[in-house]
Amino acid sequence: MSKLVPAVRSGDVLMPALGFGTWQLESGGAQPLVEQALEVGYRHIDTAQAYRNERDVGAAIAASGIKRDDIFLTTKVWIDQFADGDLQRSAEKSLERLGVAHVDLLLLHWPNPATPLAQTMAALNDVKDRGLARAIGLSNFPSAVMAQAQSLSKAQIATNQVEYHPYLSQKTLIAAAHAAGTSITAWSPLAQGKVADDPVLIAIGQAHGKTPGQVTLRWLIQQGVIAIPRTKTPARIAENFDVLDFALSDDEMAAVFALARPDGRMGNWLDAAYSWDVE
Repeated sequence: MSKLVPAVRSGDVLMPALGFGTWQLESGGAQPLVEQALEVGYRHIDTAQAYRNERDVGAAIAASGIKRDDIFLTTKVWIDQFADGDLQRSAEKSLERLGVAHVDLLLLHWPNPATPLAQTMAALNDVKDRGLARAIGLSNFPSAVMAQAQSLSKAQIATNQVEYHPYLSQKTLIAAAHAAGTSITAWSPLAQGKVADDPVLIAIGQAHGKTPGQVTLRWLIQQGVIAIPRTKTPARIAENFDVLDFALSDDEMAAVFALARPDGRMGNWLDAAYSWDVE
């Protein structure tokens, strides 16, 4: 089986299905880890204005010697920059910090009722029209708000980046995204390390000579979901990338799906004006 990372068609772009996340990698910690991720073979790097590491990510990309066009780079606009004018200026500042002429994907980090969504989507489209982002998308948008955002957007929404792992069902959101021609990107795909001790995932992993984390990432990729695991452990970077040489059976996929539970959500910072999908 090929170890080439499969790509997911997302709007106008092809997104590598496996990326390296940089949440919580601050104070210079992102650069060496991103450099190692690129050396291992990752070509999809995810950051955000709120992560405060765009300069480190940009420095790692520059130091890698890899052609800019060979790296899929995502960043996110924070919610206090959603007004027309503010959003465009914040995107320009992100590019300056990253040291690039454009990002491949620019996301709205969370929905924000304080700024009219129509205004925000118009500004986000303007960023794309100006060539500062190849594609635009969302992060942490429930399906109803995702549909509203798409109805207000001239450009196709490329992805909706949300928490997704074996303990949290996103069945409704995934179905809505796929029906709209949008992909789903999973943050915290390893449930912040909790999958490592799961007996179901351990057993499946033993059958394939893989770790529970590798089983989880394979489960996501086989759904057509993009996964962006983040780790502070250098050895784990290569482990998380080594998920392209095996496949889960239908029964194994079903066993992982069955781990979802009502209290599985770990990061609940959604504004009270909105509500998550039930499952």
